[in-house]
Amino acid sequence: MTERRSPFGPVKQIDAGVLNVGYVEAGPATAPAVILLHGWPYDIYSFEEVAPLLAAKGYRVIVPYLRGYGTTRFRSDDTFRNGQPSALALDAIALMDALKIDKAVIGGFDWGARTANIVAALWPERCKAIVSVSGYLIGSPQAGKIPLPPEAELQWWYQFYFATERGRAGYEKYRHDFAKLIWHLASPKWHFDDATFDRSAASFDNPDHVAIVIHNYRWRLGLAAGEAKFDELEQRLAAAPVITVPTVTMEGDANGAPHPDPRAYASKFSGKYAHRLVRGGVGHNLPQEAPKAFSDAVMAVDGY
Repeated sequence: MTERRSPFGPVKQIDAGVLNVGYVEAGPATAPAVILLHGWPYDIYSFEEVAPLLAAKGYRVIVPYLRGYGTTRFRSDDTFRNGQPSALALDAIALMDALKIDKAVIGGFDWGARTANIVAALWPERCKAIVSVSGYLIGSPQAGKIPLPPEAELQWWYQFYFATERGRAGYEKYRHDFAKLIWHLASPKWHFDDATFDRSAASFDNPDHVAIVIHNYRWRLGLAAGEAKFDELEQRLAAAPVITVPTVTMEGDANGAPHPDPRAYASKFSGKYAHRLVRGGVGHNLPQEAPKAFSDAVMAVDGY
C-alpha cells in the first residue's frame, strides 16, 4: 500500500480485485465503516466535506476513485475496460475485502448510488445500510431499449451521443468541457468556481476514463456487450430485485439530471426506509452541494 498527499487525503493505493484502487480514508481504522461512491462526471471531492463530518462522529470513511478515475488503475493491460454496473459493484466488494471490511454503510450518487443499490441487492450481508441519491437505479439493457416520452429522452442526450463514434471521439477530445457542461446542467443553481471543477476534472485524465464511460452508456442501451462472467449477476439485476437493507433515499430540489419520481421506487425498499428532499437549490451532486444533509442521512440510516 502506498500513499500520495493531496489537499483531501492522503490518497492511498491498494490492490483490490482487478484494480489498484486510489482512495482517501478518514476516521479511526477500527471504527464502523462507511464507503462513499462518486458518479460521473465527478470524483472523490464530492465527499471532501462529508468525510470529515462522519469521521468526527466516529466512523471509518473510505472514498475510492471508481475504475477509470483519478489514481485507480487496472492491474493488467489485458483486462477488458468494462463499465457495466455489476463490474463496478464487484469493485466495491473487492475493495472491502482488501481493506478487511466485513460490512459497511454505503452511500453514493449517480453511478455510486447505483453501485450501492446493487451491493445491497446482491450482497446484503456486506451492506449494513445505504444512502442513495435519486433512489432505486438498478437497470438493464433490456429496460434501456424501452422508449421514453420525448422530453425524457431529451434528458439522456449524452447517452445517445456516446452511442456514436463521433461521441466517443468528442468526449475524448473535449472531456473537460463536456464534464463542465454536465455539471451546469445537472446542478443549475450550484455556483461552483473554476478551481472546484478543475480539481475534480483532473481525475478524468485517467488513461481508462473514456473507455469506461463510453462502455457504460453503450452497455445500458444494449449497444456494447458485457463480460460473460457477469451474466448471472446481470440476470438477477434485470429482475429489479427488492432491496432489504435499511435505506435513506435523497433528492435535491434542483436536480437537473434525469431522475425518477420518489413515489415510483419507494416499494423497491422493503427494509426501514425514508426519503429526504433537500431544499435550497441543491442539484445532482448532492454530497458536495449539501454535505451536512448527506452526512446526517448516513448517520440516521446507521441507526435504523
